[in-house]
Amino acid sequence: MPRPATRGDVDPFIVMQVMSAAAEREAAGGDVLHLEVGQPSTPAPKGVLEAARRALDTDKIGYTLALGMPALRERISAHYRDWYGVDVPIERIAVTTGSSSGFTLAFLSAFEHGARVALASPGYPAYRNILTALGVEVVDLQTELADRFQPTVARLDKAGPLDGVIVASPSNPTGTMLGEDSMKAITGWCRANDVRLISDEIYHGITFGQRSVSALESDPDALVINSFSKYFSMTGWRIGWMIAPPDLIGPVERLASNFFISAPTLSQFAAIAAFDCIDEAQENVARYARNREILLNDLPAAGLDDLAPADGAFYIYANVARYTNDSVDFCRRILAETGIACTPGIDFDPSRGHASIRFSFAGSSDDMAEACKRLKAWL
Repeated sequence: MPRPATRGDVDPFIVMQVMSAAAEREAAGGDVLHLEVGQPSTPAPKGVLEAARRALDTDKIGYTLALGMPALRERISAHYRDWYGVDVPIERIAVTTGSSSGFTLAFLSAFEHGARVALASPGYPAYRNILTALGVEVVDLQTELADRFQPTVARLDKAGPLDGVIVASPSNPTGTMLGEDSMKAITGWCRANDVRLISDEIYHGITFGQRSVSALESDPDALVINSFSKYFSMTGWRIGWMIAPPDLIGPVERLASNFFISAPTLSQFAAIAAFDCIDEAQENVARYARNREILLNDLPAAGLDDLAPADGAFYIYANVARYTNDSVDFCRRILAETGIACTPGIDFDPSRGHASIRFSFAGSSDDMAEACKRLKAWL
């Protein structure tokens, strides 16, 4: 019998396994506090739902252009003028099936097989796994708390020849951000060294005390990925976008039309309305801020006091080295013995994540307080 292709030999996305275990516990009648999954607990904004209903009644919901509906691309362009003071022509905007297909299209269009692409560890595991499946060499930048777990020019200088760099601000799992000066330094380094920069900006809008800086503010040729999933609470709608530099938008369009035909049409109609729902989105951010405050105050009292700075997104990344050197087993025990679902750090940092775990505070404030109470008793 033929063997499966080796490109499928990538690491599992462990948080999905945690979700499965949590679902099994719930099916058996157990209670679960969901601090594992990085998705809002709120539905899409009311205006988004209304736009989707209208589209169902008035449109045939057929294919769209491969790069997306012009009306949606116009709204995305206006968003960059309003939020960042950056002019992005719609010709450079591609609507994607969530950020996930955006990353796949970005990596396929930008990097040849055997290219070297640097990214921060800890970091989002799908970057590594998609790149690996495509035959791209992943170069780990072993970041530290002193770097706010973000790439630095000094680390890039030591990484050897590179074809690409991925930055994420706010980041998953640490929630840390690149300020304006740090972003300028990295974009400047990439331009000077002819290295392609890909900026993951899917948590923009979910910040606490400082604004999100887009790579486009300092490098108009950066490749930017964003999504309606997080800020607009539209994870299951599978709709996102990318800003591609002029030399890549043609390849992206050709790849997208062959791989996906187009992003989900109903979701595109709905997403057009999302930009009219900022007030509702900001209410969610205010709740995340309350949840963040609960965890930052109560986790240290529970015995977890070595925490990454949670500048944005909705995650707390905790060092648990005093308790375990096996974060997978540690999270399994927490779920089995307390009902709290959380994610082992090995998902985000293959070499050092055995001593860390991630909590998502995208849920209710009551769940955050109860989780801290249970953890304190358990630890």
